[in-house]
Amino acid sequence: MKQQHFWSILFIYIVAIFYLASTTPISPHEAKILYGPQEISTTLMQWGEKAVDGFLGLRLFSIFFGMLSLGLFYQISQRYLNKKEDAYLATFIFMCLPGILTATSLANSAIIVLPIVLLFVLWHEKGYFVALIPLMLGLFFIHQASIIFFVALFLYALMNKDKRLAVLSASFLVAFLYLAKGIAIGGRPSGHFMEIFGLYAAVFSPLLFLYFFYVMYRILLREKKTLLWYVSFTALAFSLLLSLRQRVSITDFAPYVMIAVVLMLHVYNNSIRVRLPRFQKHYRRGFYAVMAMLIVNVLLIIFHKPLFYMMDDPSKHFAYRIYKPYWLAQTLKKQKLDCYDSKQQREGYQLRYYGISSCGKK
Repeated sequence: MKQQHFWSILFIYIVAIFYLASTTPISPHEAKILYGPQEISTTLMQWGEKAVDGFLGLRLFSIFFGMLSLGLFYQISQRYLNKKEDAYLATFIFMCLPGILTATSLANSAIIVLPIVLLFVLWHEKGYFVALIPLMLGLFFIHQASIIFFVALFLYALMNKDKRLAVLSASFLVAFLYLAKGIAIGGRPSGHFMEIFGLYAAVFSPLLFLYFFYVMYRILLREKKTLLWYVSFTALAFSLLLSLRQRVSITDFAPYVMIAVVLMLHVYNNSIRVRLPRFQKHYRRGFYAVMAMLIVNVLLIIFHKPLFYMMDDPSKHFAYRIYKPYWLAQTLKKQKLDCYDSKQQREGYQLRYYGISSCGKK
């Protein structure tokens, strides 16, 4: 991808992000963060509300961390890919991932974790060991699921005989165990294994996730295993194993998995560029099919509102849970009602944001 094309697309992308952030009603997950247990995302949303009114204020810091992630991902891409055009293409694919697009335009904890992980990988590649310690501390306190990251670091350090990193990552793992932090593990065998595949397909887009899965497996068997691969593969493996026994929160694993886009393009380039032009056709066709589906998914997210008018049953729309409380609040206000008893806690939080309280509490 040429530089001028990338910058033109980036401008359109930023406009789309601000459009989504300022027009999309508060989501159930955002409402839970805002009115549930206090966490760093809650504080950032409250600060954003004070700075800018409306939905945009809630997502102000998410947009900032999302843009920061793009810059860091581009720098990492330059280290893994030989050509600048390839780094632009990798960054384009990364920012078009449905998971990145929604995480940047809607407030969540994953988008805070993502730039820290990317910065860690970048500084590790550059050999800034001392600078890695505050990043590890930040992840330890910000994200309970970061135990996955420290497991990946420990495995990488053992395999590469990096004593300093092994001791440091092991120390954080011991701290996790001592404080009883991390991902809650429990339950019994259930049917969530296919569900996690569906969630990853939504985060990546279906065809791209299939290729991601292939790349992770191929590197496991015969390619050089970098820190980037260890982080992504460990998160993927843990999520799949946990899904056998319990429902898995995709936001716990997505920040560590999505950074592998650069590895996917690296493997693709190695596969296609060692072949003569006449043997490259199938690879190029596959690439175009994957990109076409990715772009379609992006357009569906950006222009999701018109889909409500095209569907016979709006409740089947993927964003229905976001818009239902918003429409309900508008209806209640027209009827001059200021309370409503919702059966779902998150919906109650959403209505609370619109000034509709629970009648039971009154």
